[in-house]
Amino acid sequence: MVTLQNITKRFNAGKTIFSGLNFQFNEGEMVGLIGPNGSGKTTFLRLLSVNSFPTEGEVHYDGINIHKTPQKYLKYVGLVHDEESLPVHLSAVELLEWILRSRDLWNSESEPAINKLFDRLALGEDRYQQIGTYSTGMKKKTQIAAAFIVNPSVLIMDEPMRGLDRAARDIVYEMIIEAKKSKAVVLIASHTIDRDSAELDTIIDFPIDE
Repeated sequence: MVTLQNITKRFNAGKTIFSGLNFQFNEGEMVGLIGPNGSGKTTFLRLLSVNSFPTEGEVHYDGINIHKTPQKYLKYVGLVHDEESLPVHLSAVELLEWILRSRDLWNSESEPAINKLFDRLALGEDRYQQIGTYSTGMKKKTQIAAAFIVNPSVLIMDEPMRGLDRAARDIVYEMIIEAKKSKAVVLIASHTIDRDSAELDTIIDFPIDE
């Protein structure tokens, strides 16, 4: 369960992005964030991924204040940024190995799991090349694989379909639905979200009225 209590985000210039937000997202709940660019979706997701801090209020995950003890929270999180922020001198395989080892999740099944995930995403032999040589779509597939390899309890995705072809988008959507069925809290901001999708349990419209 992810709980937001009286969350306000205000930048130094004094602009308030949202104020006094109270939400509770339960396991197996898929939340769609809808709104134009600049409306606050990315800021909202950055708060939930501890890439930003609230001006006021608290966010909790199963009793953990995520901004006070982020290391306890982030081990449960799979994250896809809108930006291509990846280590350019690692290969995709090396990145996923580093992620698993950093979370003490590496075991005898990890290497086959990594390759199975990249096979599913159709990232071929390039998975062994440096990420700095990748196309936009290959980088996005790497980000997505990095989010899913940890079997997250909280899946945060900002424009996860951007840069992907139709076949890859279909695969990623299948993976998102599987995460939801596995009881993950799924928060997704994407221009490809269908407001009438039966898979969405909650829709948050941005900008959010105060």
